[in-house]
Amino acid sequence: MPLGFKRFVLRYYRVMPYPSLPHLSLWKQRLGRVPEWVWERSELETLVLADNNLSEVSGQIGSLKRLRMLDLGHNELTSVPDSLGGLAGLTDFLYLHDNRLTALPSSLARLTKLRYLNIGENAFEVLPECISDMVSLIELRASGNRLASLPDSIERLARLRELHLRNNKLTSLLE
Repeated sequence: MPLGFKRFVLRYYRVMPYPSLPHLSLWKQRLGRVPEWVWERSELETLVLADNNLSEVSGQIGSLKRLRMLDLGHNELTSVPDSLGGLAGLTDFLYLHDNRLTALPSSLARLTKLRYLNIGENAFEVLPECISDMVSLIELRASGNRLASLPDSIERLARLRELHLRNNKLTSLLE
């Protein structure tokens, strides 16, 4: 391989560490912060940012309009950006498991095509109301929180086939 070509390749990968593919996994990279170049990857359909000690995610995530799958699990998030609700293409899964979340933005109610949501192992005391508007949910995992009851609005999830609620503080289910 000619030396000039090697320099070009090294320079290219320094600017854009990953080629333009629709799937990007930065799992367990100890990032601490999401690199800015990730938000420029408008072709992304899958983004895995799990297990990176993230305490926040930029609102720029809303620019990834083609995302179908997003994994923000196993981090230190206390909130997720409101712009997440603008990801109408998010259909396959949203994984927020094992963070420090106590609430979700109401904008997530616009994720009406989402089929799988995992909010387990967080600090939810009430199931966020926005979840009841995610009418395409087939599976909802909310185990390991502090839920004492379920809202009546959960009945709107007519397609729900799996509801995982173990290790909560439930005293009753729907009446």
